[in-house]
Amino acid sequence: MDANASPTGKGTDGAVRGNGSGLALFVIGSCQLMVVLDITIVNIALPHIQTSLGFSTESLSWVVSAYTLAFGGLLLLGGRTGDILGRKRVFVFGVLLFGLASLLGGLAQNEAQLLGARALQGVGGSVASPTALALITTTFREGPSRNRAFGVFAGVSAAGGAIGLLAGGVLVEWLDWRWVFFVNVPIALVVGTLATRVLHESARHPGHFDLAGALLSTVGMVSLVYGFIRAAQDGWRDPFTLASFGTAVVLLTLFVVNERRSVQPITPLHMFADRNRAGTYGTMLFLACAIFGMFFFLTLFVQNVLGFSPLRAGLAFLPVSVIIAIAAGVTSRLLPAFGPKPFMVGGALSCSVGLGWLTQIDVHSGYFGSIFGPMLFFGLGMGLQFVSLTLMALSDVAERESGAASGLLNTTQQVGGSLGLSVLVTVFGTASRNDAPAQVADFMATATPAQQVAFRRTGRLPDPWGDVVLTAGVSAAFVVATAFTLVGAAIALFAIRVRPADLARLKGHQTTTAA
Repeated sequence: MDANASPTGKGTDGAVRGNGSGLALFVIGSCQLMVVLDITIVNIALPHIQTSLGFSTESLSWVVSAYTLAFGGLLLLGGRTGDILGRKRVFVFGVLLFGLASLLGGLAQNEAQLLGARALQGVGGSVASPTALALITTTFREGPSRNRAFGVFAGVSAAGGAIGLLAGGVLVEWLDWRWVFFVNVPIALVVGTLATRVLHESARHPGHFDLAGALLSTVGMVSLVYGFIRAAQDGWRDPFTLASFGTAVVLLTLFVVNERRSVQPITPLHMFADRNRAGTYGTMLFLACAIFGMFFFLTLFVQNVLGFSPLRAGLAFLPVSVIIAIAAGVTSRLLPAFGPKPFMVGGALSCSVGLGWLTQIDVHSGYFGSIFGPMLFFGLGMGLQFVSLTLMALSDVAERESGAASGLLNTTQQVGGSLGLSVLVTVFGTASRNDAPAQVADFMATATPAQQVAFRRTGRLPDPWGDVVLTAGVSAAFVVATAFTLVGAAIALFAIRVRPADLARLKGHQTTTAA
């Protein structure tokens, strides 16, 4: 019997026939929602985590980056692991590891414990997420059915961030910030159990693990991100800042050298030889740089400046989820007719409009006047881009490399998000420091002796002076985030070339018949 055949209906092309596909897609989508949701569900709890465990504003970004760096840095190894060991068993392992790490995060008593749990969550996500995406390519036929599956997956990936903010608001408001971690435990158990019953095991592909590549890339990116965050706190001339950047350059250079020499590299560099795929990865990288910063800084702004409760802050982001879901659904239906390029370019420009609008916020801004409209533009752009980027990145990829290809797409998203957030935190820190002296002088001129003593002890300005400093930094960060999306739009405009064969595949035709 063929390795890909199965009496349950799995054909030689890897597609599952019959009624099992819907439940399989539910399991795969639920895993992706849990992994992506966790990136932002924690965001809504950041002010409470900061108060409870004593993080500074700059170091608070590590609660996000510890997860995304481990996630992004090991995604390629995770995708490769599924190719070699079998995607079903690797998928289940990653989901359960994610659940265990979430339990540890909820029990954390200090900064180190929480960051360690977040990194372990990233490891679990790096195993589960690329394997889930690769399972779609071996479960659904190429054409309309796979397009719909990718549409669901991409919609979940895009909307999961906003859904996480809403869920986080409910959990923090009604229970405690620790429940943003605890909630993953039962979800992981259910998804892992269902996966063992409804997913088919993929054929194993002989190979070895590029552990050196995984270590060099992950540590190199951690050093680079740490350099930016250190610069935000201690300046660009700080010895540790310079040492971090120097270490990152050395390690990432060695990573490229290792990948060029490796027989089975963790990053298949030949995938970048395809113009469309390379352009897709570049567009995703810069989009992610903006996405992570938008959610991070808007969450702080609506809670610290507008005074929203966690639940109200979560509800404030609900329109993003709605418009992402609508845009992703429409895009998946229109892609066969128009191809992915118009949606990639248009989506990036829509995000640029939203972020450009957000640069105008100040301490007098209101939600409907300054936040609601920009979020709609940004959500529309995300919905347009995620489906088209996912399909283009995995188009015309050999089945044996689908895990690596999906891992590379997710890597650009997560690493781009971590790197972008660290850059934006640096911009935020610089702008805040530049604005702080004037606010400190104004505060000291009117503060009571007790207020002055409290300020000297904590170094934190009370409201409204602290709000002015925070807003100055947030506004500056959005200027750079806007530039990120404009670069992504330029890459999509000039690099992507949709060929007749690409449209034929989207319609489910054989490429040899497309002319």
